[in-house]
Amino acid sequence: MDARTRNLSPASPAPTAVAGDRPMPPGWRTARSEPSLAGMFASVRTTRQGPFWRKLLAFMGPGYLVAVGYMDPGNWATSLAGGSRFGYALLTVALLSNLMAVVLQSLCTRLGVGAGRDLAQACRDSFPRWVSLPLWLSAEVAITATDLAEVIGTAIGLNLLFHIPLQIGVVITAADVFLILALQAFGFRWIEAFVVAMLGVIAACFGIQIAMADPDWGAVIRGFVPSTDLLANREMLYLALGILGATVMPHNLYLHSGLVQTRAYGDDEQEKREAIKLATIDSSIALCLALVINASILILAAATYHRAGKTDIAELGQAYTFLAPLLGSTLAPTLFAVALLCCGLNSTITATLSGQIVMEGFLNLRMAPWLRRMVTRMIAIVPAVVVTIWAGDKATGRLLILSQVVLSLQLPFAVVPLVMFTASRSKMGPFVAPRWLTLVASLTATLIVALNTKLVWDFISG
Repeated sequence: MDARTRNLSPASPAPTAVAGDRPMPPGWRTARSEPSLAGMFASVRTTRQGPFWRKLLAFMGPGYLVAVGYMDPGNWATSLAGGSRFGYALLTVALLSNLMAVVLQSLCTRLGVGAGRDLAQACRDSFPRWVSLPLWLSAEVAITATDLAEVIGTAIGLNLLFHIPLQIGVVITAADVFLILALQAFGFRWIEAFVVAMLGVIAACFGIQIAMADPDWGAVIRGFVPSTDLLANREMLYLALGILGATVMPHNLYLHSGLVQTRAYGDDEQEKREAIKLATIDSSIALCLALVINASILILAAATYHRAGKTDIAELGQAYTFLAPLLGSTLAPTLFAVALLCCGLNSTITATLSGQIVMEGFLNLRMAPWLRRMVTRMIAIVPAVVVTIWAGDKATGRLLILSQVVLSLQLPFAVVPLVMFTASRSKMGPFVAPRWLTLVASLTATLIVALNTKLVWDFISG
C-alpha cells in the first residue's frame, strides 16, 4: 500500500492497485515508476472534510518553493539593469512573464497530480532515448545556469554583509545541502516553512526600500502597458528576454510537477480534481507574491538609479553601493543585502531539489539522498567557482544576466513537452487540460520560441 492509500479517509474508495501496479493509461509506454523525491512523496497529510480554507492550507507550500525561482538573484540582475536603463518600461515584461508562469505552473500541477508523473519522468516515457537524453542535457544546462546565478548571488550577499571574498562565499554556499537534509529530517513542511519565512523577510526589506525611494506611481502604472519599443530596441529585447528567462524558469516546471506529489491527496478522480484545483490556487497566490517582489526590484532601480541618471547599473555590488547616497540612508543597502542573501539561500534549496527531480526522472538514477544532493550541488558549485575566479568581482552582473538569457533559450525544451503531455487525452485521461488552457499555453510557447528566435537572429546578424 502506498503513502496516498494509507492517508485516504474511510469514506474514500480504495484504489485497485498501487503505484507501478496500477493499470497504465494507453498514452504511456511504461508503468509509473518510483516517484522522484521518494522520501517526501505523499508525506504531507491533507484534509478531506472541513471548510475550504482548511483544505487549501494543507496544499499551500509547493507554490512558494516554485515562486522562489521567479525572484532569484539572476532576476535581480536583469530587473536592476532593466530598471536603471529603461525606467519603468519593462514592468510590462514582468507582468507578462508572471501571467505565463501562472498558466505553465497550472499545467505542471495537472501533470503531476493527474498523470502521477513529473515532467522529467513523462519525457523519459514518451520520447525515444535520442530525444530524451538531449532534453535531459538541456534541463541540466538550465539548472546549472540557475545555480550559477543563485550561488553568485548568495556569495555577493555574504560579501556585502560580512566582507567574505566571493570565491570563499561560493564554496560556503555548498553548505545549503546540509541545510536541506537537516530540515528534511523534521519533514517536508519544515523546508516549506523556511522558504516562506525567507520570502517574508525579502518582502519586508523591499517594502521599506520602496517607501524610502518614493517612486512616481503614475509612471509605475504606465510601465505595465505594453510598448512596441520592446521589439524595436535590441538592448531592451535582450533585457526583456533576460527577465523572461529569470521569471519563467525551465527548472521550475520540473520542480512543481514533482513537488505537488508531496501531498497525500488520495487516488480517485474526485480527490485528484480537488487536489489540482487547490494546488493551482496555491501556486497562483505564490506567483502573485513573486510578481510584487520582482516589480519592486525594477521599481526600486527606476526610482533611484534611473532617476539619478545612473543607467548602467549591471552589478549587484554597484546597486548596493549607490543606494545609501541616493536614498540618504545607510539602512537601505543593508536591507538590500539581507534580501539578496535570503533570495540566494532560498533559490539554492529549490534548485537542488529540481536537480534531484531531473536526474531521477530522466535517468531513473537512484542514490542516497545526501550523495544525490551533493552531486547536483557540485554540478553548480564547480562552474561558479571557475567563473568567479576567472571573471572576478566586476563581471558578476553581466554573467548573471547572461545566465538568465541562457535559461530563456532552454525554455522551449521544457514548455513544449509540458503542453503536449497535458493536451493529450490518452495520457491524461479525465485530467486532460481544457482546450482554452491548451490554447493559451500554446500561444505562450509560441511567443517564447519567437522571442528566442529573434534574439538568436539579432546575435548572428550582429
